[in-house]
Amino acid sequence: MTELPFPLAGPPEPQAAEAAHRLFASGGADFLKGVVAMDGLPPADRVEICFAGRSNVGKSSLINALTGRKGLARASNTPGRTQEINFFTLGDSHYLVDLPGYGFANAPVAVVERWQALLKTYLAGRASLRRAFVLIDARHGIKPVDDEIMTLLDRSAVTFQAVLTKADKIKAKDRDALLAQVRGRLAKHPAAFPEIVLTSAEKNEGINTLRALIATLP
Repeated sequence: MTELPFPLAGPPEPQAAEAAHRLFASGGADFLKGVVAMDGLPPADRVEICFAGRSNVGKSSLINALTGRKGLARASNTPGRTQEINFFTLGDSHYLVDLPGYGFANAPVAVVERWQALLKTYLAGRASLRRAFVLIDARHGIKPVDDEIMTLLDRSAVTFQAVLTKADKIKAKDRDALLAQVRGRLAKHPAAFPEIVLTSAEKNEGINTLRALIATLP
């Protein structure tokens, strides 16, 4: 049987699971700073992973589930409210980076333009950035605004991996159609990592897999 392009990531191998346990089990994740300009970035002295996604896709919930810290990343009830690049330390070896939600932003046009320019500059110029995780709401699949950020990552030569959020909110009968749509759109992006992660922060689905991916990035 021919393997589907962009298969779903499976449970981690024992060695990767152990690496993830060492990295995440200590509970050593802390908020470092919110950055509004490139000169505010912390030193690029550790492995860096960023999370990008439409407003209200569930980035904060996913980061909290990954780190086991419920209030670490704060979600806003107003789409587009978060306009900083938020850095979190994970032990003394990693940064987790929460990028501003893109899409419909409840902010003045000039503010949105500055924030989008910061995002583009960060993605293009951060040498320590190992991978971007692009979060996609499993109920909606890839939207044009997601394609835009993926194209930016292509142009910036930043490897990105699609992470489907809120998997518990989609019916089993609709999952195949969702995956077909996502696979078709990812195939157009040369920077896309050839594996999809299916997650639910609420049900803890896919969290161990994502932790292992982060822990084993070179």
